[in-house]
Amino acid sequence: MKEFLLIDRIVAALGEAAAGACVRIGPGDDAAVTATPPGMELVSSIDALVADVHFPAAAGPSLIGYRAIMVSASDLAAMGAAGGFILVALNLPEGDADWVAELARGMAEAADQLGLSVVGGNIAAGPLAVTVSVHGFVPAGQALTRAGARVGDDVFVTGHLGGAAAAVARGDLAGCQSPGDLDVLSDRYFRPRARLAEGVRLLGVASSAIDLSDGLLQDLSHIGERSGVGFDLEAPAVPVANGATLAQALSGGDDYELCFTMATAPPPLDVALHRIGRVVAKPGIRLDGKAADPSGYQHFAL
Repeated sequence: MKEFLLIDRIVAALGEAAAGACVRIGPGDDAAVTATPPGMELVSSIDALVADVHFPAAAGPSLIGYRAIMVSASDLAAMGAAGGFILVALNLPEGDADWVAELARGMAEAADQLGLSVVGGNIAAGPLAVTVSVHGFVPAGQALTRAGARVGDDVFVTGHLGGAAAAVARGDLAGCQSPGDLDVLSDRYFRPRARLAEGVRLLGVASSAIDLSDGLLQDLSHIGERSGVGFDLEAPAVPVANGATLAQALSGGDDYELCFTMATAPPPLDVALHRIGRVVAKPGIRLDGKAADPSGYQHFAL
């Protein structure tokens, strides 16, 4: 199917996910028009998800679409942003209208759950890839960053870690075609949940935050570098997902949970919350008193 007919199928599959409070002009024109609420700032991020790197090309398109939106929106959660919009660029090796419609339906489900609108994008012929640009709003001057951790703060993570890495290690994710095919581990890979609501609740109380995309130790080390601090962690406190190992929870990546620091008790969140350690002056990360290697996923790593 040709480009513009594919676009029509995508817009139809998106349905109400293409509209929203901030959307003035959505899909169908040369560009989208959105409005920023008074007193808010725009937070933006972009992720390129490449077939057989960030998702199995043979997996079900609705699973790919859902995952693409959630992993990209997780960056908004880490900064306390919510209530915005999404742009999507697709590289497609062929114009399969049914495949694209299922991809869009998966995206629409994720966007609806997050309160985000898919307002436009682009299609080009080429190797399969999905590029997602996410935009959310945060009260002016209040965005969470990686730079505010202070000595004496506690370190927290949401949810459980390592499930997606365990699913990758087990293999056969390409055989998953619909949500009904997923078990506990493959669900953690294909259907992570960007913690937007939790990020908003941390505004004004957390001193720093990051989303866990490349592994707990590596992502936490970014907070350490930006804040000029180190961390003493407790291995028994790390919330390891059922079916995963501690190593996968520490360095496996693809969790998209939040890791944050704060000096007081955290606010109530609608997800399991775990204190895993403390911010200290000595640089680096120690696990049960021993130096931990902050390695995780990196593109171009040799």
